[in-house]
Amino acid sequence: MSKPIRDLTRIRHNTKIVATLGPGSNNVELLEDMIRVGGLNVVRFNFSHGTAEFHRENAEIVREAARRAGREVAIMADLQGPKIRVGKLENGFIELNAGEKLLLDAALEGEGNRERVGLDYRNLPDDVKPGDILLLDDGLLTLTVDEVRGHEILTTVQNSHKLKSNKGINKQGGGLSAGALTEKDFRDLKTAVSIGCDYLAVSFVKSAEDMQIARNLVEQEMQGSDAVRPGLVAKIERVEAITNLDEIILASDGIMVARGDLAVEVGNAAVPALQKRMIKRARELRRFSITATQMMESMITNPVPTRAEVSDVANAVLDGTDAVMCSAETAIGAYPFETVRQMAIICAAAEAEQDSLNGVEDVHQEAAVSPNLAIASGAVQVARAIGAKAIVALTESGSTAFEISRHSIQLPIYALTPSISAQRRMAMYRGVRPLRLATSTNHDTALDEVEAMLLERNVLHSGDQYIITSGSRMRESGSTDTLQIFRVL
Repeated sequence: MSKPIRDLTRIRHNTKIVATLGPGSNNVELLEDMIRVGGLNVVRFNFSHGTAEFHRENAEIVREAARRAGREVAIMADLQGPKIRVGKLENGFIELNAGEKLLLDAALEGEGNRERVGLDYRNLPDDVKPGDILLLDDGLLTLTVDEVRGHEILTTVQNSHKLKSNKGINKQGGGLSAGALTEKDFRDLKTAVSIGCDYLAVSFVKSAEDMQIARNLVEQEMQGSDAVRPGLVAKIERVEAITNLDEIILASDGIMVARGDLAVEVGNAAVPALQKRMIKRARELRRFSITATQMMESMITNPVPTRAEVSDVANAVLDGTDAVMCSAETAIGAYPFETVRQMAIICAAAEAEQDSLNGVEDVHQEAAVSPNLAIASGAVQVARAIGAKAIVALTESGSTAFEISRHSIQLPIYALTPSISAQRRMAMYRGVRPLRLATSTNHDTALDEVEAMLLERNVLHSGDQYIITSGSRMRESGSTDTLQIFRVL
């Protein structure tokens, strides 16, 4: 079969794109094209599906596609968490009508039916009381709790619906006691670390303690290793997470605005304002954010998005999100390449209007700042003042580039690092274009190497001014203390 003809014209955009890998996209040639078009920056592995071997094979596919495309991408392992579901049903589904009674039985073994339905979360009877509302299948089925009898929950069906096996259960208003990490997550975490994931997403987080548990597990798993620890992403999808938002953000490297389960718990209408609040707070607390769930849902089966989806992605960009994410669109959809390309086009268009719509207000800075933060803030101010074409950060860990990216600036930030792990990690940061350059330990020589590289890539041209942040002690993490202005001869 001949290779499909795709438009690989590179689309430059600052907002990063996360695409979920699955049967619709896990081949090297397709991923290479998705990376080349400038659309794909981070690949999400959904650990709700697949074996350890499946994920190892996919990691090799992603790394090979990145090698062929000549650009590194990050891998984000997304743990399933305590997904609370109904059990298997006879014939795979049951038809329910409004007004009927439905018995949920936490002790049921085997397949359920119209008489009673099993649960994979045995503690649900302890978490509910009469009058509570249970929302099944992403809120498409509503049940009112009438009575709790030991391991049984008697409910009334509020709307007609075909309930299929293994559909999720949420409690309106939150309050389920299940922890963020399950035994399956412990096993999957080991797999994620072993395949060299760059980020680890923790589902159904309720508190900073959940993130600390995950961090401790990662540390245990990596004892004796000199590899870079994966960044931790807290998925905000519970009511309790909204209450504890600041502490969760500070305990994480970034957050995901996981709008699916969150909408079921708080109601669809509350989500847009919460999204803006979460993105804003993440930037203020100097963490990154990912906006996710149904962003381009129609492209599972259609080659173009709806106008509402275009607006959804654009508004997340204008909110200041670091990344927008595809789920089923690229995992099982018919148009994974087109989805990523359309996302890139939307991001670029929204960013072109960002300053005129939002102004150039900067991220909040505390009164007492570190030299690293001061240099980052100074680089942005000087770049604006002189009309610089780019900001260049010589960085070991990527921290300076990240701090620069917390400011509202549309100028490209080129982060040059000798570390491939840091290069991959920076693939998540908005506006940052990570490049690998094994710079000299001599400061002046390193600056010459940087300009030569950027001239070769046509980033800079004769007469252009640009900013470089660097450390006077080269190749030492956390040593950024120098800001310089250069002009290309």
